[in-house]
Amino acid sequence: MGKRIKKLKKVRIHREGNDTLVFSLIFIIVVATGLWYSFETKWPFGIFLAVFGVIYGIVLNFYQCPIRYLNVEDTNKIVVAPADGKIVVIEEVEENQYFHDKRIMVSIFMSLFNVHANWFPVDGKVKFVHHKDGNFHKAWLPKASEENERADIMITTEDGTDILCRQIAGAMARRIVTYAQEGEDCYIDEHLGFIKLGSRVDVFLPLGTEICVKMGQKTVGDQTIIAKLK
Repeated sequence: MGKRIKKLKKVRIHREGNDTLVFSLIFIIVVATGLWYSFETKWPFGIFLAVFGVIYGIVLNFYQCPIRYLNVEDTNKIVVAPADGKIVVIEEVEENQYFHDKRIMVSIFMSLFNVHANWFPVDGKVKFVHHKDGNFHKAWLPKASEENERADIMITTEDGTDILCRQIAGAMARRIVTYAQEGEDCYIDEHLGFIKLGSRVDVFLPLGTEICVKMGQKTVGDQTIIAKLK
């Protein structure tokens, strides 16, 4: 694949959040203005502004798409966390849809308070992108990986290893956005997609992969090294 190229998508706030953030801000301004002029005491104004200011801050954080750089020279065998969140699954599973053999599955659960941008876990080429409709079970449940709405992104590394990255909708997440396109080169440091509200990302790795994280560990997307390929 030659020299690693950072063809970053310059996104700070995801476009999916534009309407929500603009209309929410307008609502806060209108109501706050009304409270300011409607009451002699400023307590209602202050309480409203404090409560909805915190809520707006959480929503603003949720819709971030930060640009990050992994400070590692050689990324050929490195697998990074595709999302901010917490490791909820590290186990050997039978993957019968694509690989038809055993794989190591590492799952990251994203809460409402995490940034919900997703990153490519490895350098490579996108082999395919498949979207499948499904249920909306709670994202941390084991059956969510197979039964929930999801987007499967298969990435082939430079040495020919196939890595499956799966974006999974949760009980509240009803929108999966995938930037990856079949046939394109992809790189660590590049955004793979975005998922609205609580959700999960699974990474399926070959047996023999060295796992570098443990259950319950917090991850930072594009920063935490979760595994090293054999």
